[in-house]
Amino acid sequence: MSRTSRAFLEKYGMLPELVDPSVCSDMICEDMKKGLAGEHSFMPMIPTYLVNDGDVPKNEPVIVIDAGGTNFRCALLHFTDSGYELEGLKKCLMPGINEPATWDEFISFVAEMILPFAGSTDKIGFCFSYEAEITPDIDGRVVVIDKEVVIKGSEGKLVGKSLSDELARRGFPGKRVVVLNDTAAVLLGGSASIDKNLYSTFIGHVSGTGTNCCCIVPMKYITKLGSCEDKSIIVNMEAGLFGGIPKGYFDELLDSESHNPGSKIIEKQTAGVYLGELVHLMIEKAAEDGIISEETLIKLRSGEKISSALIDSWAFGNGLDRIFSTTDEAEFVKDISLAVIDRSARCMCSLLLAIAKCTGRGGTEDRPVCDFAEGSLVQKSLNYRPFLEKYLAEYGEKTGKKVKLLIGSDSTLPGAGAASLLNS
Repeated sequence: MSRTSRAFLEKYGMLPELVDPSVCSDMICEDMKKGLAGEHSFMPMIPTYLVNDGDVPKNEPVIVIDAGGTNFRCALLHFTDSGYELEGLKKCLMPGINEPATWDEFISFVAEMILPFAGSTDKIGFCFSYEAEITPDIDGRVVVIDKEVVIKGSEGKLVGKSLSDELARRGFPGKRVVVLNDTAAVLLGGSASIDKNLYSTFIGHVSGTGTNCCCIVPMKYITKLGSCEDKSIIVNMEAGLFGGIPKGYFDELLDSESHNPGSKIIEKQTAGVYLGELVHLMIEKAAEDGIISEETLIKLRSGEKISSALIDSWAFGNGLDRIFSTTDEAEFVKDISLAVIDRSARCMCSLLLAIAKCTGRGGTEDRPVCDFAEGSLVQKSLNYRPFLEKYLAEYGEKTGKKVKLLIGSDSTLPGAGAASLLNS
């Protein structure tokens, strides 16, 4: 890193090393405990009531549904000795994308899509990627459907009950619908095809457009539930809400200009949707400070949006000479792009080590914590994953916690299938 870059990052509180995973993981662990107790905390630690015990049954059919932010998918799935197989996979736009839909129209659409599979099984796994309160019987009560989708009258509706009632009306009664979110699906889908005995516990984590984690916690530790049941369930941390990581000038600026100031602070420090904007704000300030020329700034403003994919390419040294007027400018932008990605990985390392600390797992080399990860940053970035693996090794050794990173791909449907088969 050049002297100019370091001085700039230090001046504005953006040096990656200001995030020390040894220290930050302790803060996050304490917040997790508060969330589990129902005390005031950044992270709500939402029980999903899902278990991940035992092996997923092989060759047993289950209907799987993924209602995502843009697309809807469904299929009939069964697990095999070598993974899983999908039958009759369908993919289309979510209702409510092109024009508003009602809740009844949405449920009717879902029932119609899975009707060809309804005679094959009574088990349905439904990955619902919108805010919903999970009930003790693993249904989802809708809080809000947002993103690009408009479905009127959805608030307060039970996803699983609505679907099972509609299927019964169509001549297929007795369907059991298990509802989960995408982060829990990553955990369940990833662990369905491995030997679970090799690991002390499992994490599901998303490092992409957004940031989130889920983990497995004994119910007796979730004191806000008042339960003494001797089982462990998956807890959705809503990790992107944590706000205790050291913040710099540009974090504060980005937050103040966002549509939700004061919320999702660590997500704004880590997620792909924000990293490019952080670098954009830094370049604008660097122009004010005389580090970037006005000529270069004009060229940048008239070019493509500064995205996380673009800064990842810059951080790797690609494409800089086409935009920046001097080698000093190019070196500066390469350095600050790499620093933003570096810090994002440090934050995620802090979250993962906090989970190991809070659950008391991962203390031995032979049975580490297994972290299943998905998302554009961890799957596609040239820089993010190497940083994350480096810090998990370095700070894991310092804290006595071993976390093994496994990169998944499209775990939503198998995760929904595993959720149903293990929890019906």
